[in-house]
Amino acid sequence: MPISNPDHQRISNAIHAAEAGTSGEIVCVLARSSGDYNHIPLVWASLASLLVPWALMALTQWTLIHILLSQLIVFAGLWMVFSIPVLAMALVPRRLARGQAHRAALEQFMVRGVSKTRDRTGILIFVSLAERYVRIVADDGIAVKITQQQWQGIVDTLVNHLRQDQIADGFVAAVASCGEVLAAHFPPESTHKNQLPDRLYVI
Repeated sequence: MPISNPDHQRISNAIHAAEAGTSGEIVCVLARSSGDYNHIPLVWASLASLLVPWALMALTQWTLIHILLSQLIVFAGLWMVFSIPVLAMALVPRRLARGQAHRAALEQFMVRGVSKTRDRTGILIFVSLAERYVRIVADDGIAVKITQQQWQGIVDTLVNHLRQDQIADGFVAAVASCGEVLAAHFPPESTHKNQLPDRLYVI
C-alpha cells in the first residue's frame, strides 16, 4: 500500500487543521478493494471454455476425448491468466464493482462512528483503489445543507490525484477542501470536542 508513515501523519495533521475551523468531523478511509472477486476469473474461463467444443467439432475431426481434454486445458489456462490481479479486476463488471464500493463506503460510515457524532455533522472520505471509486458520505446534519453535488468538485480533485498515484496528496487536498465547505455552514463551537480520531484508516 503506497501510504508511508509520514503520509499517514500528513493526513492526520490535515484532518486536525481542517476540524479546527468547524464543528464537523472528518474521517478518511482507504480500501485496497471493496469486494472479493475471486469468482470472476472462474466465470469468464468457464464461459470461454464452453465455446471450445463447438469450434473444434466444426473445424477438426478430433475424437470426443480429445475435444474434452482440449476444453479442460483451455479452461485451466484461461483461469490462470484471468486470475492475474490487474486483468481479473478489468473483467469485473463496472456496475458490480461500483455497487461493492458503494456498499463498503456505507459500511465504513457506520463502523468508524461517523453517524454517531453529537449533531450528526460527520463526513467520510472513502477511496477504494481496486474499483477506482471515490465518495464523500455526509451525515444527516450536513446533508440538509450541503448536497452531494457540492462535494463533487472535491471528489474530482481527489480522483485526479489518484490517477497520478498521489494518494496522500489527494487526501490532504480533499480534507482541506472539505474543511472549508464545512466551516462555511458549521463554524467551530466553544464547547466542541474532537469526537473521532484524526487519522487515515487503511483496510
